[in-house]
Amino acid sequence: MNVKGNNALSKKSAAAQEIFSQRLLSWYDQNRRDLPWRKNRDPYRVWISEIMLQQTRVAAVIDHYHEFLRRFPTVEKLAAAREASVLAAWSGLGYYRRARMMHAAAKVVVKEYGGQFPGSSHELQKLPGIGRYTAAAIGSIAFEQPVAVVDGNVERVLQKLSGNKMAREEMWEAANHLLDAGRPGDFNQAMMELGAVICTPKAPSCLLCPVSELCPTRGESKIAEKSAPQKRREIHYSLICREKNNRENEIFLVQRARDISLMAGMWELPEIPTPRTHTKPIFNLRHSITVTDYTVQVWQTAPPKLPGKWITTSRLRKLALTGLARKILRKAGILQSGISLVRE
Repeated sequence: MNVKGNNALSKKSAAAQEIFSQRLLSWYDQNRRDLPWRKNRDPYRVWISEIMLQQTRVAAVIDHYHEFLRRFPTVEKLAAAREASVLAAWSGLGYYRRARMMHAAAKVVVKEYGGQFPGSSHELQKLPGIGRYTAAAIGSIAFEQPVAVVDGNVERVLQKLSGNKMAREEMWEAANHLLDAGRPGDFNQAMMELGAVICTPKAPSCLLCPVSELCPTRGESKIAEKSAPQKRREIHYSLICREKNNRENEIFLVQRARDISLMAGMWELPEIPTPRTHTKPIFNLRHSITVTDYTVQVWQTAPPKLPGKWITTSRLRKLALTGLARKILRKAGILQSGISLVRE
């Protein structure tokens, strides 16, 4: 492995680099997970999956990926959609700035590139919301551009192979030297797959690792990553439903301000102070956002004196709801059936 820098990777020979690549790709060909975005190398689909997978678990992305492509099967459809529709399809994935930037990027691809994604990572980085990693992932997977990716999983693999803590730029340099230029897209996915399912942060499966013989630091990494302490908070929401006609009901919702940084313009249930009552909430649930764990209590109260709107249950699926609002309405049985569990 002809890698520059003062670490163990720099001491590997070209022959060892070739053995590493062969073993890694052979393992990936036989063991890779059957994920929907691996069905083809369409740059639009690769891009959608990469944006969705940022800071989100694979299991949480799969259903959203299918639904998003059903609603916006092409970049042209996405560019022509209303932002509210894009946010509604994104609801539940969190970090809504990703969806807004993706919508903006789709418009640029259609307007300036004729609906065709640029084929180089350098050009891809000019699109809104596409950074170095995402550009490299699209460039290598969709266009076989020989450029490496470095995400959290790849970082962990590189640190293990090195035996030392490397700086960010060192890791990009090491990844590009390790890269198999003949199959860059598969190699990058194999590196990410290795970190995701074998070289995990805790209890790595070293006995199953295809390149364990080339790794000087088997077992859990001694380079501990400090995680931010979780904060706990209790919040309360009002869930009020009234009958509009014999066929459907209406839910009272409020819209977040459009000039705020977090989930701007999205719809949610009204948050209320802790009710001073001897009655119990309709139900409780847990919800986590970054470093905060919320205990959410949902109450049946009179409509709060807040600027809001009565929304028919048939419109809820198309509305840009916050992830928490969608979670509450699903638990209440409103989103699935359109029939409320509560009445005004």
